[in-house]
Amino acid sequence: MARPRTHDEALRLKLLDRAGELIAADGPKALSLRKLAADAGTSTTAVYSLFGSKPDLVNALYTEGFRRFGARMAGTPLTGDVVEDLVALGSAYRTSALADPNLYGIMFTRSIPGFEPNDDAEKLARETLGPLEQIIRQAVADGVFADVPPETIAVGCWGIVHGLVSLELTGNLPEEFDVTGSYEAALRANASGWLRPQTSGNVPS
Repeated sequence: MARPRTHDEALRLKLLDRAGELIAADGPKALSLRKLAADAGTSTTAVYSLFGSKPDLVNALYTEGFRRFGARMAGTPLTGDVVEDLVALGSAYRTSALADPNLYGIMFTRSIPGFEPNDDAEKLARETLGPLEQIIRQAVADGVFADVPPETIAVGCWGIVHGLVSLELTGNLPEEFDVTGSYEAALRANASGWLRPQTSGNVPS
């Protein structure tokens, strides 16, 4: 009888989640492959078998974060209303960040000094914003959004969601602040601000 495979996908994900927790709690210096293996109840051999070196493990953390983020973005139901669709994508962004806060720092803040993702990881990261870019390009082409470079709008939208989410994750918002309601209102106001004047009357109230 063949021995059961122990270095499987479930163990890989368990190790990645634990590695993210270690970095978030104690900084990148806390990420020891030996400690990670002990915390996950496995061997250092398993860690090396699944990831290779410590830099490979960090690259895997970055990749896994964007894999989960990309799946949420791509799976967001869209309506064809550009403002509501941008709000929906922004909400998916926040949902992903709150679901995987330990990965979020590695993905967007480069919290590990000296880390540079490999080419495949960089490509995956760029592709995750594809739904946002596609909606904006189409809105500009159709004359719904102002005639400005689509990347200008995309970066502006990304900036507002990243800023608000980062403030929430770091606990820098007032306790009484209505995070969800204010977040959606800010996203809607931002998206509506890019509408051409003749379409502003169609903005949902």
